[in-house]
Amino acid sequence: MDENDHRSIGNRLELFHQQEEGPGVVFWHPRGLTLYRLIEGYIRRRMAQAGFQEVLTPQLLARSLWEASGHWEKFGDNMFAFQDGERAFALKPMSCPGHIQIFNKRLRSFRDLPLRFCEFGACHRYEPSGALQGLMRTRAFLQDDAHIFCRDDQIEAEVARFCDLLRAVYADFGFADFAVGFSTRPALRAGADAVWDRAEAALAAAAKSAGLDFALQPGEGAFYGPKLEFVLQDSSGRRWQCGTIQLDFVLPERLRADYVDAAGRKVRPVLLHHAVLGSLERFIAILLEHHRGRLPFWLAPAQIAVASIGAGQRDHAAKVAGDLEAAGFRVALDVRPERLARKIVAARELGIPEFIALGAREAADGTLSLRRHDGGQETLGLAQAIERFRHATPGTA
Repeated sequence: MDENDHRSIGNRLELFHQQEEGPGVVFWHPRGLTLYRLIEGYIRRRMAQAGFQEVLTPQLLARSLWEASGHWEKFGDNMFAFQDGERAFALKPMSCPGHIQIFNKRLRSFRDLPLRFCEFGACHRYEPSGALQGLMRTRAFLQDDAHIFCRDDQIEAEVARFCDLLRAVYADFGFADFAVGFSTRPALRAGADAVWDRAEAALAAAAKSAGLDFALQPGEGAFYGPKLEFVLQDSSGRRWQCGTIQLDFVLPERLRADYVDAAGRKVRPVLLHHAVLGSLERFIAILLEHHRGRLPFWLAPAQIAVASIGAGQRDHAAKVAGDLEAAGFRVALDVRPERLARKIVAARELGIPEFIALGAREAADGTLSLRRHDGGQETLGLAQAIERFRHATPGTA
């Protein structure tokens, strides 16, 4: 296997593994779960800043709900389902019907809109065994699902808000730009042609208003509406479809979502489905391959390795590591009776971005010796180092 394949990188960095007894699922190791939670926490903060309220919906719902939404007809063969007496149930492949249930739980006013829900939805899809490929395609995954209930006159502003969010997020993860595809009505779809005409025109107008230059992708839309797909290019020139926003007039009708307008009438809201990353598992795979295992400082499971040069500096190294941890950094302490060169190699193999060596001189004058990847070194005080490291973390500089 290619050393830059995410599965090789994941093994080398001790992030995750997969095995025969769990086809299409992932065993996350401590370092891997740290990365997973860092991404999850980052997106959670971004969504809150963008005005979303986080919700949590059941993974298991009656088949009747999936039939009402149309997902059973479209995805039934790819859903994990079982019978409980006379009732059939299925694990959710996506979160939209659940979010509509929350919307429907109380009477909504036009003044409540736009209403934005987000969820880290644990989804399951029965992918054929031959299609499984590491983290790129799994049977169980976490999706950064979000849904916006809005009025027609709010569509453009919400699409523009999503595009601004995407640009900021992708830049923080090291992707400078993205391409956009506009996916139109598929052959098998729900809703009349007039509904699709209206949905496609509204989404195209919103995309143009947001300054997007998109390529048409005829027939590639969701069964309930057209979508914009955002495609990243990695460091090897490969293209990956990640984020998406979809405009939907169909599911609010099928699941009877409505709100009271200014005239006191009950009308259907527009539903915008969106995901910034898509599957977290797949995005982590893309991220690992894009950075070839050398993750940015803010994402590295261990950010700083602190190593003693000799036995006499063990206590000092432990104190420095503790000071850095108290400042909010993730630190790996190495006080093994090994040569410094071995410790440096071990830290590099685990993808730890920063390496601090502490010998007798550093212990005496209270400095830190930073060893760079190019073989050079730099001497800093603890406060200087902390300030530099903070500038390498999005939102803290």
